[in-house]
Amino acid sequence: MRIDGRTVLVTGASSGIGASTAKRFAERGATRIVLVARTKEKLDALAAEIGDRARTVALDCGDREAVARAARAIEEEMGVPDIVVNCAGAGHAYFFEQTPPEELERMMAAPFFAAAYVTRAFLPGMLARKSGCVCNVGSPMAYTAWPGAAGYATARWALRGLTEALRSELRGTGVRIVSVVPTTVDSGYFEHNPGFEKTIPGIAKLTGTLEPDQVAKAIVHAVERGKREVFVPFRLRLLVAQSRLFPRVSEYFVARTGLKREPKAVVPDAPAKPGAAP
Repeated sequence: MRIDGRTVLVTGASSGIGASTAKRFAERGATRIVLVARTKEKLDALAAEIGDRARTVALDCGDREAVARAARAIEEEMGVPDIVVNCAGAGHAYFFEQTPPEELERMMAAPFFAAAYVTRAFLPGMLARKSGCVCNVGSPMAYTAWPGAAGYATARWALRGLTEALRSELRGTGVRIVSVVPTTVDSGYFEHNPGFEKTIPGIAKLTGTLEPDQVAKAIVHAVERGKREVFVPFRLRLLVAQSRLFPRVSEYFVARTGLKREPKAVVPDAPAKPGAAP
């Protein structure tokens, strides 16, 4: 798909991968770039950097009704986007039994429900037009989960499931589904989610750490070339292939190099009181 002359909508655009992706699409000639995230100030700063082609929408993409209202306004102003990039995501690291229920809901809200609501809002228009592209930014956790981040992994598996389901349903409609899966990204995510970095297993070091702009380049390239599924860097694909072919081997190395449960403190038996029954 050609980028020049297109309307692109990017969620999670206030920072990290989303912000870099919006700038990369601008460089490739997109006519309009809709920046979507919750923090208006950051969106306005990015829009000023991109220029007059940028439009900002301060929005919680996990809010179904808010997404529907925003989508109607976007369509009225500039039509149905040609390209939708779902980058919004959040999450903390907990073992499952330690995960607060509200945190489970928050992690499912973004990325899964955010991608589902935004895609569903614009999909009818894309189908009527018989063209469009939806790019979902995934995670290696959707292929091999690791200890200490069960809620996060579940949300990423759900997003992967949505991606695969849409790919199957939209075959032959003119609407394409693209998946981009990066390794660890130095995007400030760990600063906002303290403790998460320590859950990443040592084996993940084999794929290194990326800058947001490296992922943004991969996203634009995948959309332009009509790729199905892109792993960044390529050697991440090899690890994913290994997990599919030899799941027990992958599970062993992830468990061996991943986060360990802290042993519970052993409380010594209290000494028997004088005169107490044995």
